[in-house]
Amino acid sequence: MREIVLDTETTGLDPRDGHRLIEVACLELQNGVRTGVEYVSRVNPERLVDPEAYAVHGISDADLVGAPLFAEICADFLEFIGEDPLVIHNAEFDLRFVNAELARLGHGPIPLARAIDTLPMARRRFPGAPASLDALCRRFGIDTSARVKHGARLDAELLADVYLELTGGRQKGLGLTTQTTTIVERRVALVRVPRAPRPHAPSAAEAAAHAAFVGRIKGAIWLR
Repeated sequence: MREIVLDTETTGLDPRDGHRLIEVACLELQNGVRTGVEYVSRVNPERLVDPEAYAVHGISDADLVGAPLFAEICADFLEFIGEDPLVIHNAEFDLRFVNAELARLGHGPIPLARAIDTLPMARRRFPGAPASLDALCRRFGIDTSARVKHGARLDAELLADVYLELTGGRQKGLGLTTQTTTIVERRVALVRVPRAPRPHAPSAAEAAAHAAFVGRIKGAIWLR
């Protein structure tokens, strides 16, 4: 099954305040495992990046000079994601921005129901525990040493690993969960060979030896 891990970076927290996408990353999964096929692009937001957002992702206004407008990448983006499920951490946030960009171009929204949201997945599996992407990477022992700042592509790579763990771990990628074992029961017919009955009475020599042994016991009660 094909799935797309999606992550974005933005100029701020809410498109209703005029904030825009500045980066989008899509990584292809087949049966939960990354294929290496991806779509990643910076986006010219046609506005400045808020300082608070810059502190998180480290993408500056200068980094976006020469980046394409969303209108220029929209067709390629939509073609890449197709109709496949989208794996997103906190899907409501990312899809709110993606759908705001699509609406500007007259496209219909991507429904939230299409998203596989790893945030509620993690909260159901680990109730009461931190469920941020960083926290889940720590829990699953996923290396985040390259993550000095947030970035859509790197976050999507980390999310792909987290999603794999949330849905069954490395075993799923190896295909072991679908492996079947056939047990063949082997029945062996037993053939009994008759034999002569064993004697149960002592021989004369055994009886004499026993009597001699008992005679050496002083005050044996069975001799009274």
